[in-house]
Amino acid sequence: MQEQAIHWKSAANTRIPYRLYVDEATSALEQERIFRGNTWNYLCLEAELPDAGSYRATYAGSTPVVVVRDADGEIYSFENRCAHRGALIVLDKAGRADDFQCVYHAWSYNRQGDLTGVAFENGVKGQGGMPETFCKQEHGPRKLRVATFCGLVFGSFSEDVPDIEEYLGEEICARIERVLHKPVEVIGRFTQKLPNNWKLYVENVKDSYHASLLHMFFTTFELNRLSQRGGVIVDDTGGHHVSYSMIDPAAKDDSYRNQALRSDNERYRLKDPSLLAGFREYDDGITLQILSVFPGFVLQQIQNCLAVRQVLPKGIAATELNWTYIGYADDTPEQRKVRLKQLNLVGPAGFISMEDGAVGGFVQRGIAGATDMDAIVEMGGDHAGSSEGRATETSVRGFWKAYRQHMGQQAADA
Repeated sequence: MQEQAIHWKSAANTRIPYRLYVDEATSALEQERIFRGNTWNYLCLEAELPDAGSYRATYAGSTPVVVVRDADGEIYSFENRCAHRGALIVLDKAGRADDFQCVYHAWSYNRQGDLTGVAFENGVKGQGGMPETFCKQEHGPRKLRVATFCGLVFGSFSEDVPDIEEYLGEEICARIERVLHKPVEVIGRFTQKLPNNWKLYVENVKDSYHASLLHMFFTTFELNRLSQRGGVIVDDTGGHHVSYSMIDPAAKDDSYRNQALRSDNERYRLKDPSLLAGFREYDDGITLQILSVFPGFVLQQIQNCLAVRQVLPKGIAATELNWTYIGYADDTPEQRKVRLKQLNLVGPAGFISMEDGAVGGFVQRGIAGATDMDAIVEMGGDHAGSSEGRATETSVRGFWKAYRQHMGQQAADA
């Protein structure tokens, strides 16, 4: 498919061409330049690979990959594609294996992704078999570079991508360490199908402006209001961000009511208020932190609900969102009960985030006849840096700054 130039009206990323969400050529190029390019893709948690032979089947963009811990304690990752005819090597989402064998023709691989066996390589009764020139060492699935940081496992197809700490930068590293400062355990999972382009969900994650407007639960129960103390951190590349806020029970805030916003509604009450009766576990007073790493990783702390999210493109207008809920390994039974109860806040049917599962689809449907037009992203000005306030779209502009860098779409058209 021939690539067509994307017409950008703004060098400052305040006008986003709608065609980016519906264009097949753009989607294919994203896989090459972003997901298989100079980026780190989140793959899984180290906690999900506890022993030698533990593995998970996951994706880097649309490319299926296997992540496995070998006997040396190291984590390896390789393309989930048999070198013979291209079939998946691993069919289960997770498990434990001494080695891997493709079900189609029984070609075998070790835990590092090396081709180690070819069924009937020497033929049967002197007939058939592979030619003498065939060398197993020269064939096999593509291998990924693997990096770990605070228990997060990342993979990259690129030899040129910076080391993970440099890729993340000091501020983002510090904010990840703030949450993942000690061992964690998986306490729940969801996989959610979204009816929209993957970039619409990533934008939504970075969009601190919408959170207390779209999510009535946030504002009604004063978990997140733009008038609360907080801010937005955007790294120098623009691709990574943190949005954070702090509940102030003593503060009086009529800003939502004065504008007659639907998100402020005193009629709603919880039958079980213990849902929000959490415990203080961070000395900085931050009660909500949403962090993203380009291209598709999210780390959340909402009250005592901790989770990582993996954003995977599944075509032009489809996205898979994998939620993995975590608790600390040293949680008390009471703390774990609080975390499990607060899982109801986020996820496909979460009191807070269920609207995010729909609103991307609203955009995807709304722009169907407007692919030659643009979204307006001017809230908070035109910069793509950190901000002391959250009534801004600075981190959305940051995403597009990084996106254009990776996609080679730097020059703005007049």
